[in-house]
Amino acid sequence: MSQYTTGELAKQCGVTVRTVQFYDQKGILIPSALTEGGRRLYSDEDLKRMKIICFLRDTGLSLDTIGQLLKEEDPGSVISVLLEQQEQQLQEEIRERREKQDRLAELKKGLKEVSSFSIETIGDIAAVMEGKKNLGTLRRNLLFVGIPLNVLGWAALALWIIKGIWQPCVVLAVIGIPLGIWLAYRYIRKVAYICPQCHEVFRPAWKEALFAKHSRWTRKLTCTKCGHHGFCVETWGGDGA
Repeated sequence: MSQYTTGELAKQCGVTVRTVQFYDQKGILIPSALTEGGRRLYSDEDLKRMKIICFLRDTGLSLDTIGQLLKEEDPGSVISVLLEQQEQQLQEEIRERREKQDRLAELKKGLKEVSSFSIETIGDIAAVMEGKKNLGTLRRNLLFVGIPLNVLGWAALALWIIKGIWQPCVVLAVIGIPLGIWLAYRYIRKVAYICPQCHEVFRPAWKEALFAKHSRWTRKLTCTKCGHHGFCVETWGGDGA
Protein backbone atom coordinates (compact mmCIF):
# COMPACT_ATOMS: atom_id res chain seq x y z
CA MET A 1 0.00 0.00 0.00
CA SER A 2 1.35 3.40 -1.01
CA GLN A 3 1.73 6.21 1.46
CA TYR A 4 1.83 9.90 0.63
CA THR A 5 3.14 12.85 2.53
CA THR A 6 1.12 16.05 2.67
CA GLY A 7 3.17 17.53 -0.16
CA GLU A 8 2.83 14.43 -2.35
CA LEU A 9 -0.93 14.27 -1.80
CA ALA A 10 -1.27 17.96 -2.60
CA LYS A 11 0.69 17.49 -5.84
CA GLN A 12 -1.42 14.47 -6.87
CA CYS A 13 -4.63 16.48 -6.42
CA GLY A 14 -3.43 19.84 -7.72
CA VAL A 15 -3.93 21.73 -4.47
CA THR A 16 -1.67 23.43 -1.97
CA VAL A 17 -0.18 21.87 1.15
CA ARG A 18 -2.12 24.38 3.24
CA THR A 19 -5.36 23.10 1.65
CA VAL A 20 -4.60 19.51 2.69
CA GLN A 21 -3.73 20.68 6.20
CA PHE A 22 -6.92 22.73 6.37
CA TYR A 23 -9.03 19.72 5.38
CA ASP A 24 -7.40 17.77 8.19
CA GLN A 25 -8.24 20.52 10.67
CA LYS A 26 -11.87 20.50 9.45
CA GLY A 27 -12.01 16.71 9.94
CA ILE A 28 -12.83 16.09 6.29
CA LEU A 29 -9.60 14.29 5.39
CA ILE A 30 -7.78 12.81 8.38
CA PRO A 31 -4.45 11.12 7.57
CA SER A 32 -4.31 7.36 7.99
CA ALA A 33 -1.03 7.50 9.90
CA LEU A 34 1.55 9.78 11.46
CA THR A 35 5.29 9.38 11.45
CA GLU A 36 7.26 9.36 14.71
CA GLY A 37 8.00 12.98 14.02
CA GLY A 38 4.29 13.79 13.67
CA ARG A 39 4.20 14.12 9.88
CA ARG A 40 0.94 13.19 8.17
CA LEU A 41 0.85 10.10 5.95
CA TYR A 42 -2.02 9.37 3.56
CA SER A 43 -3.06 6.05 1.99
CA ASP A 44 -4.47 5.26 -1.46
CA GLU A 45 -7.95 5.44 0.03
CA ASP A 46 -7.15 8.88 1.41
CA LEU A 47 -6.02 9.92 -2.07
CA LYS A 48 -9.33 8.75 -3.56
CA ARG A 49 -11.23 10.60 -0.85
CA MET A 50 -9.21 13.74 -1.50
CA LYS A 51 -9.97 13.59 -5.23
CA ILE A 52 -13.69 13.25 -4.45
CA ILE A 53 -13.48 16.27 -2.13
CA CYS A 54 -11.72 18.31 -4.83
CA PHE A 55 -14.31 17.29 -7.40
CA LEU A 56 -17.20 18.28 -5.14
CA ARG A 57 -15.50 21.57 -4.32
CA ASP A 58 -15.21 22.32 -8.03
CA THR A 59 -18.98 21.89 -8.36
CA GLY A 60 -19.46 24.67 -5.80
CA LEU A 61 -20.46 22.65 -2.73
CA SER A 62 -19.32 24.01 0.62
CA LEU A 63 -16.86 22.14 2.83
CA ASP A 64 -19.48 21.70 5.53
CA THR A 65 -21.84 20.07 3.04
CA ILE A 66 -19.07 17.83 1.71
CA GLY A 67 -18.12 16.81 5.24
CA GLN A 68 -21.70 15.84 6.04
CA LEU A 69 -22.05 13.91 2.78
CA LEU A 70 -18.94 11.85 3.38
CA LYS A 71 -20.33 10.79 6.76
CA GLU A 72 -23.51 9.37 5.19
CA GLU A 73 -23.97 5.61 4.90
CA ASP A 74 -24.86 6.01 1.21
CA PRO A 75 -23.17 9.24 0.14
CA GLY A 76 -23.40 8.37 -3.56
CA SER A 77 -27.19 8.77 -3.81
CA VAL A 78 -27.17 12.04 -1.84
CA ILE A 79 -24.29 13.40 -3.90
CA SER A 80 -26.18 12.53 -7.10
CA VAL A 81 -29.19 14.61 -6.01
CA LEU A 82 -26.98 17.48 -4.90
CA LEU A 83 -25.09 17.47 -8.18
CA GLU A 84 -28.38 17.68 -10.07
CA GLN A 85 -29.40 20.66 -7.96
CA GLN A 86 -25.99 22.22 -8.46
CA GLU A 87 -26.27 21.70 -12.21
CA GLN A 88 -29.66 23.44 -12.28
CA GLN A 89 -28.23 26.34 -10.29
CA LEU A 90 -25.28 26.66 -12.67
CA GLN A 91 -27.61 26.59 -15.68
CA GLU A 92 -29.64 29.39 -14.10
CA GLU A 93 -26.46 31.40 -13.48
CA ILE A 94 -25.40 30.84 -17.10
CA ARG A 95 -28.80 32.05 -18.29
CA GLU A 96 -28.57 35.16 -16.11
CA ARG A 97 -25.05 35.89 -17.34
CA ARG A 98 -26.17 35.51 -20.95
CA GLU A 99 -29.00 37.94 -20.29
CA LYS A 100 -26.50 40.41 -18.82
CA GLN A 101 -24.25 39.90 -21.84
CA ASP A 102 -27.19 40.58 -24.16
CA ARG A 103 -28.04 43.73 -22.20
CA LEU A 104 -24.46 44.96 -22.47
CA ALA A 105 -24.49 44.29 -26.21
CA GLU A 106 -27.77 46.22 -26.55
CA LEU A 107 -26.34 49.12 -24.54
CA LYS A 108 -23.19 49.24 -26.68
CA LYS A 109 -25.32 49.16 -29.83
CA GLY A 110 -27.52 51.95 -28.50
CA LEU A 111 -24.55 54.13 -27.61
CA LYS A 112 -23.12 53.72 -31.12
CA GLU A 113 -26.36 55.02 -32.61
CA VAL A 114 -26.14 58.40 -30.86
CA SER A 115 -23.62 61.10 -31.70
CA SER A 116 -23.24 62.19 -28.09
CA PHE A 117 -24.63 60.76 -24.91
CA SER A 118 -25.21 61.63 -21.28
CA ILE A 119 -26.54 59.92 -18.18
CA GLU A 120 -30.05 60.66 -19.48
CA THR A 121 -29.25 59.01 -22.81
CA ILE A 122 -28.00 55.87 -21.08
CA GLY A 123 -31.17 55.88 -19.00
CA ASP A 124 -33.27 56.08 -22.17
CA ILE A 125 -31.42 53.14 -23.71
CA ALA A 126 -31.80 51.14 -20.49
CA ALA A 127 -35.55 51.84 -20.46
CA VAL A 128 -35.91 50.67 -24.05
CA MET A 129 -33.90 47.51 -23.31
CA GLU A 130 -36.07 46.79 -20.26
CA GLY A 131 -39.25 47.08 -22.29
CA LYS A 132 -38.20 45.19 -25.42
CA LYS A 133 -39.28 41.82 -24.04
CA ASN A 134 -42.77 43.07 -23.18
CA LEU A 135 -43.01 44.90 -26.50
CA GLY A 136 -41.99 41.74 -28.33
CA THR A 137 -44.71 39.75 -26.58
CA LEU A 138 -47.30 42.43 -27.36
CA ARG A 139 -46.33 42.52 -31.03
CA ARG A 140 -46.42 38.75 -31.34
CA ASN A 141 -49.92 38.70 -29.85
CA LEU A 142 -51.08 41.31 -32.35
CA LEU A 143 -49.54 39.37 -35.23
CA PHE A 144 -51.28 36.22 -33.99
CA VAL A 145 -54.58 37.98 -34.64
CA GLY A 146 -53.57 40.25 -37.50
CA ILE A 147 -51.93 37.76 -39.87
CA PRO A 148 -54.92 35.35 -40.07
CA LEU A 149 -57.24 38.33 -40.51
CA ASN A 150 -55.07 39.67 -43.33
CA VAL A 151 -54.97 36.28 -45.04
CA LEU A 152 -58.74 35.99 -44.83
CA GLY A 153 -59.07 39.47 -46.30
CA TRP A 154 -56.94 38.63 -49.33
CA ALA A 155 -58.79 35.34 -49.80
CA ALA A 156 -62.14 37.14 -49.71
CA LEU A 157 -60.89 39.72 -52.20
CA ALA A 158 -59.66 36.98 -54.54
CA LEU A 159 -63.04 35.24 -54.25
CA TRP A 160 -64.77 38.48 -55.23
CA ILE A 161 -62.50 39.08 -58.23
CA ILE A 162 -62.48 35.50 -59.52
CA LYS A 163 -65.95 34.24 -58.61
CA GLY A 164 -67.84 37.49 -58.15
CA ILE A 165 -68.80 36.50 -54.62
CA TRP A 166 -68.61 39.77 -52.68
CA GLN A 167 -70.41 38.90 -49.43
CA PRO A 168 -67.29 37.58 -47.56
CA CYS A 169 -65.54 40.91 -48.26
CA VAL A 170 -68.39 42.83 -46.72
CA VAL A 171 -68.49 40.58 -43.66
CA LEU A 172 -64.73 40.88 -43.15
CA ALA A 173 -64.88 44.65 -43.60
CA VAL A 174 -67.64 44.95 -41.01
CA ILE A 175 -65.70 42.78 -38.57
CA GLY A 176 -62.08 43.50 -39.56
CA ILE A 177 -62.05 47.30 -39.66
CA PRO A 178 -63.37 47.79 -36.11
CA LEU A 179 -61.16 44.96 -34.88
CA GLY A 180 -58.10 46.53 -36.53
CA ILE A 181 -58.87 49.90 -34.95
CA TRP A 182 -59.36 48.25 -31.55
CA LEU A 183 -56.06 46.35 -31.85
CA ALA A 184 -54.23 49.54 -32.80
CA TYR A 185 -55.84 51.34 -29.86
CA ARG A 186 -54.82 48.58 -27.44
CA TYR A 187 -51.27 48.64 -28.77
CA ILE A 188 -50.91 52.40 -28.45
CA ARG A 189 -52.32 52.38 -24.91
CA LYS A 190 -49.71 49.83 -23.83
CA VAL A 191 -46.64 51.63 -25.18
CA ALA A 192 -44.98 54.88 -24.22
CA TYR A 193 -42.43 57.11 -25.91
CA ILE A 194 -39.19 58.75 -24.80
CA CYS A 195 -38.61 62.31 -25.91
CA PRO A 196 -35.02 62.71 -27.24
CA GLN A 197 -34.91 66.32 -26.03
CA CYS A 198 -36.15 66.29 -22.43
CA HIS A 199 -36.06 62.47 -21.92
CA GLU A 200 -39.63 62.49 -20.62
CA VAL A 201 -41.50 59.20 -20.94
CA PHE A 202 -44.96 60.12 -22.17
CA ARG A 203 -48.10 58.71 -23.73
CA PRO A 204 -49.41 60.61 -26.76
CA ALA A 205 -53.02 61.00 -27.78
CA TRP A 206 -53.93 57.74 -29.45
CA LYS A 207 -55.21 59.45 -32.62
CA GLU A 208 -51.89 61.26 -33.06
CA ALA A 209 -49.96 58.03 -32.53
CA LEU A 210 -52.25 56.10 -34.89
CA PHE A 211 -51.57 58.34 -37.88
CA ALA A 212 -47.97 59.36 -37.06
CA LYS A 213 -45.02 58.37 -39.24
CA HIS A 214 -43.12 55.55 -37.60
CA SER A 215 -40.31 53.04 -37.86
CA ARG A 216 -39.95 49.79 -35.94
CA TRP A 217 -38.87 51.47 -32.69
CA THR A 218 -39.75 55.16 -33.20
CA ARG A 219 -42.78 57.31 -33.93
CA LYS A 220 -42.98 61.00 -34.90
CA LEU A 221 -44.86 62.62 -32.03
CA THR A 222 -45.15 65.79 -29.98
CA CYS A 223 -43.75 65.51 -26.45
CA THR A 224 -46.40 66.35 -23.88
CA LYS A 225 -43.80 67.99 -21.60
CA CYS A 226 -41.45 70.12 -23.73
CA GLY A 227 -43.44 70.26 -26.97
CA HIS A 228 -40.64 68.80 -29.11
CA HIS A 229 -42.02 67.34 -32.36
CA GLY A 230 -39.96 64.58 -33.85
CA PHE A 231 -39.20 60.89 -33.76
CA CYS A 232 -39.50 59.55 -30.21
CA VAL A 233 -38.29 56.14 -29.07
CA GLU A 234 -40.94 53.54 -28.34
CA THR A 235 -40.78 51.69 -25.01
CA TRP A 236 -43.07 49.57 -22.86
CA GLY A 237 -45.62 51.64 -20.99
CA GLY A 238 -47.56 48.96 -19.12
CA ASP A 239 -51.34 48.83 -18.96
CA GLY A 240 -52.69 52.06 -20.32
CA ALA A 241 -55.94 53.68 -19.44
